[in-house]
Amino acid sequence: MIPGLGDDLLAVFAEAFALAAVVGVAFLVLNIVALVRRPRSWPKTLPTEPVTVLVPLCGDEEGLRDRLAALCAQTYAGPIQLIFGACSPTDPAVAVVTRLASDFPDACIDLVIDDRSHGSNRKVSNLVNMLERARHDALVFVDSDIVVGPNHLTGVVSELRRPGTGAVTCLYYGVAGAGQWAAISSMNINVNFLPSVILGLWLRMAEPCFGATIAISRQLLDRVGGMRVFGGCLHDDHAIGAAVRAQGLRVTISSLVVGHVCLERSSRELLDTQLRRARTIRMINPIGYAGSFVTYPSALALVAIVLGDLQGLPILVVAASLRLVQCLSIERAFKLPRHRYFDLLARDVLSFGVYLTAFFGREVVWRGSRYRTSRRGTLLADS
Repeated sequence: MIPGLGDDLLAVFAEAFALAAVVGVAFLVLNIVALVRRPRSWPKTLPTEPVTVLVPLCGDEEGLRDRLAALCAQTYAGPIQLIFGACSPTDPAVAVVTRLASDFPDACIDLVIDDRSHGSNRKVSNLVNMLERARHDALVFVDSDIVVGPNHLTGVVSELRRPGTGAVTCLYYGVAGAGQWAAISSMNINVNFLPSVILGLWLRMAEPCFGATIAISRQLLDRVGGMRVFGGCLHDDHAIGAAVRAQGLRVTISSLVVGHVCLERSSRELLDTQLRRARTIRMINPIGYAGSFVTYPSALALVAIVLGDLQGLPILVVAASLRLVQCLSIERAFKLPRHRYFDLLARDVLSFGVYLTAFFGREVVWRGSRYRTSRRGTLLADS
């Protein structure tokens, strides 16, 4: 028994957690159904218009050269300008781009090295500086930790030109880098984030815009104020999507899905990443974030058991089994390697702990820098 709590109060709490776990089980069932029914399509017409791809860089991350090479090897039918940007000539990523230009002599590659700041968001500052060299109206922003296929540009640019579309973005799955912490981080994306977004889209309750890929016209970007207006945003990708919708246009979710490489090397880095993502979501949609309490049924059932409600035990078994089915469905749908299934329960408990912690404080760590944020997600300072 927990000191200071009566038996009746403990029973009420236990039943409440058990009930929330049951709701979470229903949520998992819906997740699996949404995964099975996810629409798939491919553009009927292939674009040939010139396109500029912008990739902001920060350090020589694991596998960076291969990810950038994939952008140089696109099957796109029109001219491609690739702009890679760094804030310092001593950034190790500069040497990677220099070698890449030698390996792909026919590719149109520009390297921008510029340390001018346009706000607290360093990535956005980098992009502002890079945009001065952009030659084409069709712009595609791609994060440096994103794995794309050979038809990536063909897919997103063709979708960008559909009537009523202002921007195109992509869902992403997790790709584990080296080490156990990166594996846990990628699992969190694949069994929590990705299915939840797919369900939200299926129910028409989500309007995401992800920095993994954003395609937008230069004309529209200038109309919403240019990239500079997002220089103080933690969630710059979400803010871009909101600005596009404010123009009466939609943000289309591409049928293409990309990989996000997880590079966490320690438990501290993992927790920093998870907290940053959780606090970002809480700032964007505080009510929805609070309601996502029920999306951790295994952890909720465990709490019910600890509080003395043994009805939580069969709920835990069902929740854990459905989580495994969900994981297998994700692997099949996106052709992913097998996860470490015995880690699923521990991951659920860890994610629930991060979910609760995110309610307290507004500090985030992003690429080694520590930021304070306002309630609306403005980056106030870093150290």
